[in-house]
Amino acid sequence: MRKAFISPAKYVQGENELLNLGYFVGSFGTSALLIAHPDDAARVKDKLDATSEKFGVTFVESGFKGECSREEVARLQRIAEEHNCDCIVGLGGGKAIDAAKCVAQGESLIICPTIAATDAPTSHSAVLYTPEGAFDDYAYFKQSPSVVLVDTTVIANAPTRFLVSGMGDALSTYFEARATSRSYSNVNAGLPSGAREGQTAPAVGTNAALALATLCYEMLLRDGLKAKTACDANVVTQALENIVETNILLSGLGFESGGLAGAHAIHDGLTILEGTHHYFHGEKVSFGTIAQLVLENAPAEELNQVMDFCLSIGLPVCLEDIGVDSVTSEELLQVAEKACIPEESIHSMPFPITVEQVAAAIQTADLTGRAYKAAREL
Repeated sequence: MRKAFISPAKYVQGENELLNLGYFVGSFGTSALLIAHPDDAARVKDKLDATSEKFGVTFVESGFKGECSREEVARLQRIAEEHNCDCIVGLGGGKAIDAAKCVAQGESLIICPTIAATDAPTSHSAVLYTPEGAFDDYAYFKQSPSVVLVDTTVIANAPTRFLVSGMGDALSTYFEARATSRSYSNVNAGLPSGAREGQTAPAVGTNAALALATLCYEMLLRDGLKAKTACDANVVTQALENIVETNILLSGLGFESGGLAGAHAIHDGLTILEGTHHYFHGEKVSFGTIAQLVLENAPAEELNQVMDFCLSIGLPVCLEDIGVDSVTSEELLQVAEKACIPEESIHSMPFPITVEQVAAAIQTADLTGRAYKAAREL
């Protein structure tokens, strides 16, 4: 049986860690193309200036336009070539990080997330969009970022909703890795020799990946609420440090080397409902996790534990929590159909999947979440 595990070459996290960014740039040369939204670059300008001076490196501003499109990637690559940049730095949220991955093409890449809203920073994949913001395609690279550098002071000063959304994304990690392990489904961590990048990897997850996914869930239950409280106060505590590591590193390694299953596929299906468009990825994944647990008939104690956690930190437990106040049977079937297309991760569940089963699970999860929330509010 072929197994695969993938990870960044180096992960570093701590308070004011951006002050050491110049050191890592220096390991590649003397200049880096900085791919960051102007607002994100402005938030950390003092640190960028300080590390540039301390380590004698130069950051070439790219004027990132905010969308990870083929056109924008090509423009950024031209800038990197014109300035002979020795490495690429992606700083900010998901779009800037993905654009940096596409520009670097798996070489000399440093990722500096300024929010902990998803587990994308550590992965070797990116999502491409059209210049108008519509989904285009997925891109996969030969390796994960060379360095992931996380400044927890910056993350603590970002809106708390980002951190909570990241916990929603991380919440699915264990349950999806568990399902994938039970079904011996392929994971994204490896590519077969000679295969075209982007093909499904014919390799299953490792025991190490499942252990990291398990720890991911344990850390959320232990420190999630405490970390939210710290972020509300814009301070760094050990609990916040632990949840930043959970959201970015444990969830990132867990999803890519442990596998995705029902929760993310259901998230993808939910995106056809207009009401969900104003909610973050992790917020929708949170409800997708509950729907996956219903789909697999998880024990009531486990389902209740997940809903208790979600309600304690403000994650969605029902459709109205993600902007869907009412939904018809036909719409639920459409959501389920999108979640069940052949290439979706829901087929990593350890039993055969039908559209009708998934629609029923979503409807039942919604009713269960509504009732549970109402009971908690009494």
